[in-house]
Amino acid sequence: MTARRPGGLAVTLCRDFREFGALAGEWDALHRRCATPTPFQSHAWLHSWWISYGQEGRLRVLLVRRAGRLIGAAPLMLVHRPMPLLVPMGGAVSDFFDILLDQEEAGYAVGALGRGLDRAARHTVVDLREVRPDASAQLLFGRWPGARSRLTDSTCMELPAEPLDDRVARLTGSRGQRLRSKLRKVDALGIETHRIPQDGVPAAIGTLLRLHERQWEGRTVNPEHLRARFSDHLIRSVGRMVGDGTAAMTEFRLNGEVVASNLSLQSGRLTGGYLYGADPVLRERKVDVSTMLLREVAQQASDGGRAVLSLLRGAESYKNHWGPVPVVNQRLLLARPGLEPLLRLRESQVAVRERAVETVKARFPAARDWHERLSGLPMIGR
Repeated sequence: MTARRPGGLAVTLCRDFREFGALAGEWDALHRRCATPTPFQSHAWLHSWWISYGQEGRLRVLLVRRAGRLIGAAPLMLVHRPMPLLVPMGGAVSDFFDILLDQEEAGYAVGALGRGLDRAARHTVVDLREVRPDASAQLLFGRWPGARSRLTDSTCMELPAEPLDDRVARLTGSRGQRLRSKLRKVDALGIETHRIPQDGVPAAIGTLLRLHERQWEGRTVNPEHLRARFSDHLIRSVGRMVGDGTAAMTEFRLNGEVVASNLSLQSGRLTGGYLYGADPVLRERKVDVSTMLLREVAQQASDGGRAVLSLLRGAESYKNHWGPVPVVNQRLLLARPGLEPLLRLRESQVAVRERAVETVKARFPAARDWHERLSGLPMIGR
């Protein structure tokens, strides 16, 4: 599908994975020019994800060019169950979705993407999950001429991007004392941090996932994190992302041995801890692993000039120790005017599923943690 508009605008629909792979350079350049990018819309992340999880014939990536320059993109794919839908690339292992808009030409780009999406979704509902309140996709939703619905999605917890020691120093009373004590314990043990270079990523991913499996031994773990396709995805994507500064891998070593490993992702205004693994020996030594990790990621966010330190999806109570602000992702449903009945059906399906989940959580409190872990959670909890 190609459509040309006055002013040199061209809208195309990429359905060929090889063509998408060839977009790396101009996609990355657009990602850098976008006002609201998240790491999960980087080409490295999406390209690798499709190799592990994509299905042939399902790719639907909308591209907008002005005088040949890529100024807008919407990375989508087609699914058929529970009904025909256009949904984000990246799946459940990605915490946020957004479209990419060149911030200097956002008005042209979002209008063209809307027209392209209207044609691409001729027989389907568009179901965009995990959209941040300030995402560029909100512009698309606001200008959509057809049927639409905005629902709530996951809650994320966020902090200002500043060194953790600075934040702790401002805390008063017993809470501040406890947190300062936890940081002193880490320092007293002599745990050292080591940033992993790009060529060390494959081995470091293996170490991280082995530690991750050990930390959850005997408890419910997200089974996807133990599968080879997930490991392969991380090795491919994180290798590229460490090279371009949108990911960082850190190992924590005690007496020369790796006792914890952390993967953080960053782009635009945001840094977020994505996945970690910790040796159970740290629990035996009374080390608060989440505090240790958060200090490192907070420093990365501050050093990188980011505005937001995101704890990503999940509103677990222990995150409140740091006084974070809850930010609720949104789920945006879009359809052509003639497909409004299908949109309302999809809206009902989502509501029924959410009620069922809440009922199970209320009747079986232990299921709350189980559901959150299997949904894919942030650094402190994954």
